[in-house]
Amino acid sequence: MVTAVAPEISFLIPAYDAEDTLAEAIASLQRQTKSNWQAVVVDDGSSDRTWERLEAIAAADSRIVAARQTNAGAAAARNHAARLAAARLLCMLDADDWLHPTFIETMLPVAEDRSPPTIAYCSYRRVAPDGRLMPVEQAPVLAGDAARREFSSFCALAIHTVVFPKSLFEQVGGMDESLQTCEEWDLWLRMAFAGAEFRRVDACLAFYRVKSGSLSGDPTKLVRDAICVTTKAEALRRQHGLPAEGPETGWITPAVSRLRMLVWVVAAKHDPNLDIQALAALLPDMPDAAGYESFFADVILHGLQTGLLRDRADDLIDAPEQWWPTIHPLVQLIERHSLPGTGRKILEAAAWQLSAGNLRRSFTLGAIQVVSVELGALSRIARAEQADTLIMHGFSGDEHIGTFVGPLWGDLSIRAQIRLIMQEMQAGDHLEQPRTLTYAAAWTREALRGYRTFGGLILRSGRRRGRLEKLLVRTGRNAVLAGAPGDRQDNDARLSALLRNLEGGLPPVRHAAAAAPAKEERAPQPQSAEDYWEQIFERPDPWNYLSIYEQVKYAQTLSLIPQGTETALELACAEGIFTEKLARQVSRVTATDISQRAINRAATRCRDLSSVEFRVLDFVRQQLPPDQDLILCCEVLYYMKDEEMLAGVCRKMATALKPGGCLITAHAHLRCDEPDRTGFDWGHPFGVGTIRRVLAEQAGLVLEETIDTALYAIHRFRKATVAAPVLRVETHGTPMDVDVAKHIISGPTGIAREAAWATEVTTSIPILMYHRIAEDGPAALRRFRTLPETFRKQMQFLRRHGYYAVTAPTLANLLRGGKPIQGRPVMLTFDDAYLDFRTNAFPILAENDFSADVFVVTDKVGGRSDWDCAYGEPAALMAWPDIQELQQKGISFGSHLASHTPASAMANDALLAEALRSRHALESRLGAPVVSIALPYGATDFRVPGILSLAGYTTGFTTRAATATFSDKAFSLPRLEVRGDSPLEAFPALMGLPGAFIG
Repeated sequence: MVTAVAPEISFLIPAYDAEDTLAEAIASLQRQTKSNWQAVVVDDGSSDRTWERLEAIAAADSRIVAARQTNAGAAAARNHAARLAAARLLCMLDADDWLHPTFIETMLPVAEDRSPPTIAYCSYRRVAPDGRLMPVEQAPVLAGDAARREFSSFCALAIHTVVFPKSLFEQVGGMDESLQTCEEWDLWLRMAFAGAEFRRVDACLAFYRVKSGSLSGDPTKLVRDAICVTTKAEALRRQHGLPAEGPETGWITPAVSRLRMLVWVVAAKHDPNLDIQALAALLPDMPDAAGYESFFADVILHGLQTGLLRDRADDLIDAPEQWWPTIHPLVQLIERHSLPGTGRKILEAAAWQLSAGNLRRSFTLGAIQVVSVELGALSRIARAEQADTLIMHGFSGDEHIGTFVGPLWGDLSIRAQIRLIMQEMQAGDHLEQPRTLTYAAAWTREALRGYRTFGGLILRSGRRRGRLEKLLVRTGRNAVLAGAPGDRQDNDARLSALLRNLEGGLPPVRHAAAAAPAKEERAPQPQSAEDYWEQIFERPDPWNYLSIYEQVKYAQTLSLIPQGTETALELACAEGIFTEKLARQVSRVTATDISQRAINRAATRCRDLSSVEFRVLDFVRQQLPPDQDLILCCEVLYYMKDEEMLAGVCRKMATALKPGGCLITAHAHLRCDEPDRTGFDWGHPFGVGTIRRVLAEQAGLVLEETIDTALYAIHRFRKATVAAPVLRVETHGTPMDVDVAKHIISGPTGIAREAAWATEVTTSIPILMYHRIAEDGPAALRRFRTLPETFRKQMQFLRRHGYYAVTAPTLANLLRGGKPIQGRPVMLTFDDAYLDFRTNAFPILAENDFSADVFVVTDKVGGRSDWDCAYGEPAALMAWPDIQELQQKGISFGSHLASHTPASAMANDALLAEALRSRHALESRLGAPVVSIALPYGATDFRVPGILSLAGYTTGFTTRAATATFSDKAFSLPRLEVRGDSPLEAFPALMGLPGAFIG
């Protein structure tokens, strides 16, 4: 008899009617390379000879402990066995499974009974009833938080692949005996949330016997118990304060997890008589599967492969009659509860995986027809009934030369196949040139069409020879296409007829003629400071002196003038608007400016004021009138070329003052001068910070009083001894002109656009996706609504960090060029064209010097977002006059289709018609080409890019969350959603600057 004194591991083996398999399961333990083990076998009320067989085995091997109970289920039997186990480590082995001889030797060094407990797990293989080994089921990586996340969704480990401490099993309360299935899933879940560490052993050491007719067990029990486990998982997640479920956190929602189990059970059972509706009725709620299409395609294929015992997924192609009658209604069920088109995308993902397993296989799955063609032996291929999507793999001998994925309109004649090979796969070089009279005639016709081009290229020149060779190749390919057999039922003929009908029903669009660029008469470069300022004042009021912003500043400046001032010298008086106000507070004013134009206008304005004298004066090169009670010098000193020139002017002003006289200056805060505070990004060498410092350095001048605002400061210096300076913090005037506001950089240090442009290059562009910029709206749509003040802070953040906006046409050119992009580009997009874009978003964009792209639902312009009516009052949309006005102000517009219907839910003809109609509506209203589109809900599929291209678009935007790069396809550009329900601090992280100041 074999004995074990102190076993290192105990195996818990429930046995119910297992007389045929129990001996083999125990034999796999007896063959282990390490013999210090114990097996506790509990007969769970078997009705066959299991107990007799067990007693005989235990009599010959003392390492085997035999026990029995009335039938209570596998979970109860395992709990019973655990109570009898002598080892510190446990493993659960079913009576019909077995382990590799090195299982104990490999797993024991990994599992540990410590704090935190460590669990070892490995991969396994299913074994078909005929003894055939199925592919290895790879165990996932469950390090860190992954274990809790994965077990919250599904059972990631087979029961006999796991070695765990007995103390942990007891700590979590053992197995839940109320569960008839999924009990091991529930155990792993509770162990994960108890803090256990899961360590993977990269080996296949366990084998699972598949019994004929028993695979997947009772579907109702499996779905019911999965609901229990996922409900428990949700409660544990909340109890531990872990992230909410959702694609953005990686945690799958309980509803999706439950649907996952239902889908797998149905696929594994593949029984056309299975009542799928009854199973679905067990679920507390049916989720929207949009966004999980590839996920559910994987689940379906894995379930089918398991249930049909297929080694490879593409083996399923051989027997669609065994599973399609079950899978079709299953996908229809998912579609009914999801965004329209979701079912199509699940089948697309499944078809792609099936095809990827063997590109030579041709088959049809729902609306997707997969064909494999040999270029040397093309023959006509009939379109399968209901097929509207084509996956075509081209082969030249053993070489795979390309794949086309796109819409299917008709049969694939040889001509249609050749066009796809040449134009879509770019594999025309692999086609053999036919040597027939038909080909020769076609070649001649094509050559005659281009005879003028041929004539111009005959000359012997390297570049022209190259162009001639390309023309000959193109002529040959066109001849091949023209000479190939086709007919009115083929793909190309049906498409051409459809396009003619659709385009014929649309009135012609007249684009605004681009005016020939007028010959610009360049203003001569100024030869002197006088010339420069004369050019500035060619147009009146170059700085909008009458704006609220300037008027508030004037009033603040006037408030600093001491009462009883007799004489005042105003330097740089411009057109005399401030002079007129100054004359009401001072007895005599001498107003000067370097520009004769400015002085002439100022004199005209103040002609009724006898106390004002005007004169032309260059205060940099000329002396100032002496003995002044007051000198005013505002918004001009940062035009000095350097500090030396500034200091010279400041000395002159100090000298020109009487003892006790005052000097008042008003200048803006500039970012180059004060980088840690809000200021302007004008290109001057310094701002008010330097000006104040240099003035304070002048002998005899003392700062007496300051009015400081966020954007500028006004200082009064006195030529005398004064008490401590007074500081008044006040606000500046609002609203501000856009031309002023767009130069403001808010907040602490960032980087100027010019500096980023000069020092940085990038190969990616963040494309931000917004919907509404508004305060109010339905609570359920909160994620799609950004508060205006939050939006302002986000735009200020982008401005502060040197970003500049690009629109769709520029973006397409940048990505197509494939060259590193200067500076920090960003694209701002707004879906649906809500009215609050004009009222709330555009003013904020303009004041931060950003443009944007707005995608318009053309049939709904001027109406409301009725697609949102299920959530509350639909929001108003912009009307055509709003859109036309914004286009004139630099906003770019693209299509959001005509009806806001998901593209995946439309038939080929309907989608093509709507895409054409939407583009035509925009172009006819805006008078300019429109080539960009963002699909509603981001709903695209294999057909959609090809259909959009046929409709005249060149660029398409999705809702896939990523930064756009050169590798992205033109119709699959990703966007980063700016969620209205995210905290403001999430925005810097979205832009790749986590922790940066915002707000």
